[in-house]
Amino acid sequence: MKSAPSLAQAFDPRNNALNSWRLALATGVILWHSWPLTGHTMSFSPALRLLGEGFVDGFFAISGFLITWSWFRHPRLRDYFVARALRILPGLWICLIVVAFVIAPIAVAIQHGSVSKLLLSRAPFDYVLRNGLVVIQAQSDIGGTPSEIPWPGSWNGSLWTLQFEVLCYFTVAVLGATTLLRRRWVIPVLWAVALFFSIQLPSLTDLQPQPTPAPLDFATSLLIEESNLARLFLMFFSGALIYHFRNVIPARWSLVALSVVLVLGASVMSNYRLIGAVPLAYALLASGALIRSKRLNLRTDLSYGVYIYAFPVQQLLVICGLFVLNPFVFATIAAIVTLPLAALSWFLVEKRALSWKSRLTQRDTAPPAEPRPG
Repeated sequence: MKSAPSLAQAFDPRNNALNSWRLALATGVILWHSWPLTGHTMSFSPALRLLGEGFVDGFFAISGFLITWSWFRHPRLRDYFVARALRILPGLWICLIVVAFVIAPIAVAIQHGSVSKLLLSRAPFDYVLRNGLVVIQAQSDIGGTPSEIPWPGSWNGSLWTLQFEVLCYFTVAVLGATTLLRRRWVIPVLWAVALFFSIQLPSLTDLQPQPTPAPLDFATSLLIEESNLARLFLMFFSGALIYHFRNVIPARWSLVALSVVLVLGASVMSNYRLIGAVPLAYALLASGALIRSKRLNLRTDLSYGVYIYAFPVQQLLVICGLFVLNPFVFATIAAIVTLPLAALSWFLVEKRALSWKSRLTQRDTAPPAEPRPG
């Protein structure tokens, strides 16, 4: 009987389904946000816990695999940061400008407010400048908009994860530049440390049973930040751990199915990641490597555009009165409106920015550095 290929053998960087998976995860975030943005309350069942946390967790797992792989392919600080900056910042900057100078003014006009007063104030400029360096939530509103309930005062509630993503990037860069990342024990130890803190800290569902725009006390807010840091680091380094052992981990559909069962079973826990972090990462990465369908091998990566534009689009739809709709119907409409913006972001901004990577980075002539013992 022919043995299954390893994940390293199965994964083709030019022919995989990871862009499709990331687009599905970004669309899932739209669905999750459709409950609180339409004012619907949720009782936290295991399925809703996965719905609320699994989509972002999956993003970070895929990112951990790809970013670690990227460092070992091009282990130069300058090239690494150029690549990361070109992928995140241009799209983010244009999104902030569109929200500040297009979407927010449209919302003000719908509410019969003064558009000129908003545009001539400092608020739109402050929103772009204060959030442009990925210190998200430095300014959530634009001149007091959006003012509509049920989620006032925040134009883009999705962007908070970007600061954690960038922190993960910096962690890989520091470990790579100091050659620690090449030592075989480092990634497993980092994963174990993230798991330890995830065990020690309260779960997000205990701290904040459902998403809410209401301000929290300082102690609770700090615990949520710490829990999110442990959560997202655990998922990022679960992906990195899969990369670390990619040469010995087999890529099998039976293991993908087992991983899905483990994640679903772990969802009964308040923090499913204590058991489900690595299975979720494996399920996404192995299935992404095994699927070679041309339909799912997307050359265009719309996931980032969907992720950064969806929340302001949903807020605008709420202001237009669509909050009365069923969350599933609302999410469908939001996805239909968001996808063209994501496509414009990819073709006009992100893809063009990435084309500069070859001009700003050095070409490798040596084989990629691999982890070494010790």
